[in-house]
Amino acid sequence: MRVAVYHRNSDIRLEDRPVPEIGEGEVLVKVKASGICGTDVMEWYRIKKAPRILGHEISGDIVRSNDPRYKPGQRVFVSHHVPCFRCKFCNNGDHTACETLHTGNYDPGGYSEFIRVPKINVAHGTYILPDNVSYEEGTMIEPLACVLRGQRVIQVKQGQTVLVLGCGVSGLMNVQVAKLAGARVIATDRDDYRLKKAKEYGADQVYHPKDLPPVKADKVIYCTAALPALKQAFQSLDRKGTLLLFAIPETDIQLPTVDFWRNEMTVTSSYGAAPDDLVNAIELIASGKVNMKDLITHKLPLEKAQEGFRLVAEAKNSLKVILLP
Repeated sequence: MRVAVYHRNSDIRLEDRPVPEIGEGEVLVKVKASGICGTDVMEWYRIKKAPRILGHEISGDIVRSNDPRYKPGQRVFVSHHVPCFRCKFCNNGDHTACETLHTGNYDPGGYSEFIRVPKINVAHGTYILPDNVSYEEGTMIEPLACVLRGQRVIQVKQGQTVLVLGCGVSGLMNVQVAKLAGARVIATDRDDYRLKKAKEYGADQVYHPKDLPPVKADKVIYCTAALPALKQAFQSLDRKGTLLLFAIPETDIQLPTVDFWRNEMTVTSSYGAAPDDLVNAIELIASGKVNMKDLITHKLPLEKAQEGFRLVAEAKNSLKVILLP
């Protein structure tokens, strides 16, 4: 089978590998669509484990099954991360802190023609795609679930003001989900194309960062790696406000200590998604309450994985880039 091997953002190599063999309780999935995540192009983060086959947002068809619950021909979304449901974090409802979730994956990665789904991922991370959800939309389940979890962590509510910094695909999903919660949403980006999209997806106001007027937001969601945006984030937080680091910068951040203390600000992060978030994401996409389809701007064959990485890394007139193995 063909695979795209990551060495660095500018070095994605197409190779031939054997199709994985499956064991007891496992399934083999033919990958029909695989999304390129923004974290995949964070070179400082990914290169530490290179070379490797990335890709964790996939949908496809089961072609072989050693689990009686699944049969060949079924259309599925497969989660690469699943919790153990036994540790102290899982027992406390903090599934994304589970070590099993952090260390698990499918074999060899989503940028390949086939993947072997381990037994635990079959049991807790394989979902039948609704008939009205395309393979391409299926790749959006995991990223949308991450947004749902992030906003659940910071408790976005009706009537609050939410400031979204950065209107790439994660920012635009955060705009949609915050609007679903009934919040007033303000969005910023340096790119006119993305600001226009934020408005289309429901943002009440959009601004270039330099033009953002004084804002006192209940929640600020950081969806950009730009360090200047962090200063703006803290300046825009109301008392008792919460900053969610949905994206992370390459370097450590500094807190405005006095304001942080006097105004009782909260800074938190969000990693991954729990099983309930994945189920909710599937339901939202299937019901049409969120628009994932139009976030997909580029569909490329696996042979053009290098171009896909370039498009995502440049972050210009592209939103979601999907590979079609």
